[in-house]
Amino acid sequence: MEVVDCVVIGAGVVGLACARAIARAGREVLILERETTIGTGVSSRNSEVIHAGLYYAADSLKARLCIAGREQLYRYCIERDVAHERRGKLVVATRSSDMCILLGLERRAKANGVHDLVWLDRARLRALEPALNAVGGFFSPSTGIIDSHGLMLALLGDAQSAGAVLALNSWVIGGCPASGRITLTVKSGDEIVNLSARTVINAASLDASAVARTIGVPDSAIPRLWYVRGRYFVYSGEVPFSHLIYPLPEPGGLGIHLTLDLAGSARFGPDVTWLDSPDYHVAPGAVSSFASAVRLWWPGLDESRLMPGYAGVRPKLVGPGMGEGDFRIDGPSIHGVAGLINLFGIESPGLTACLAIADFVENQVV
Repeated sequence: MEVVDCVVIGAGVVGLACARAIARAGREVLILERETTIGTGVSSRNSEVIHAGLYYAADSLKARLCIAGREQLYRYCIERDVAHERRGKLVVATRSSDMCILLGLERRAKANGVHDLVWLDRARLRALEPALNAVGGFFSPSTGIIDSHGLMLALLGDAQSAGAVLALNSWVIGGCPASGRITLTVKSGDEIVNLSARTVINAASLDASAVARTIGVPDSAIPRLWYVRGRYFVYSGEVPFSHLIYPLPEPGGLGIHLTLDLAGSARFGPDVTWLDSPDYHVAPGAVSSFASAVRLWWPGLDESRLMPGYAGVRPKLVGPGMGEGDFRIDGPSIHGVAGLINLFGIESPGLTACLAIADFVENQVV
C-alpha cells in the first residue's frame, strides 16, 4: 500500500486546475489519468470559447464560477503566455418574434453581473457584419477564444513545478473509505497499485458517477449523468465574419454557432443529440441540417465547404425537457465519505470556470 496525500482523478482542464491549486497550497498531489495523454476528453472537444456568463441561472454555481473564472482565466493567459483573444461575440435573433427571448437573455446576463453588453439593432448589426441576417442582437466584448491544449500544458507545468506528479495510463478500478482515508485500487499499465489517500478529487468528467460508485459513494449520493453529443463541421475557406456568431440557445445547447479559432479557421457547432452512452461519430450526412441552421443567420453559406470535424460529449445532470442543470461539487456533507470531493456535471462553462472551480475545491480540502 502506497500512502499519498491527495489524488486527483482526471487530467482534463478542471482536474489539472485543481491539482495546480492544491499543490501550490503545499500539499503532495498525484494526478491519475487513464489515457496516454492529458485532456483527451471533454476538455479537447469543445468550442474553445471563454464565456462571459450570459446563459446561466442567477446565483447558480455555473453563473458564479463562470463570472469569477473568466477574469481569472484572462489574467492567467497573460501571465503564462497562453494563446487567447478577446474576440467578442454577437448573440442574435433572426425573427422579430424571438426578440423577447433575446431581451430575456440580456436580463439574465445582467442579473449575473455581466454589464458590458451592447445592444444592436438590425442596421448596426449589418454595419458590423454585412453578411449577417438578424433583426437584433447584442455584442458581448468579454467573450473570447483560447488554445485549450496550451492552457492545460500551462496548468500541468504549474502543478508539476509545485511538486505534483502525473501518472498516465492509470485507471481507478476499485476503492473504499477506510479509517478516515480512501483506498484506491489503480491499474497502471500492467500493474495493480493500491493507494491510501487523505484526499481524493473526482474530476473524471463523463466517468465521474462511475468513479464515485467504484470508490464506495452511496448510490443515493450519485446523480445520473445524461450524455449530449455536439458535432462540429469545419469550413473550408474564409468566412465573412470577424466575431463569433451565436443564435439563440436551444434546449441542451447554445445553438449551432460560428467559432473562429486563433488561426482564423471557422467551425460551426455544436448541435444537440441525447445519447445513452458517449459516441463521437460525425456523419457527413448531417451537413444538410447544419447548413439549414446556419443559413438562418448566414444566408450566403456555401454548403459544399462544410466538412465533418469532430464531436464532443457533455455530461449533464438533467435530461431532455427537465430544465436547466448546474454543476455539483459534492463534499463529505453530501455523500458521507471523508476526504472526497466529487465533481459532477462539469460541462460548459467548465473551461472558462476552471480556475474558479479549483479555488472552490481547494477551499474545501486545504
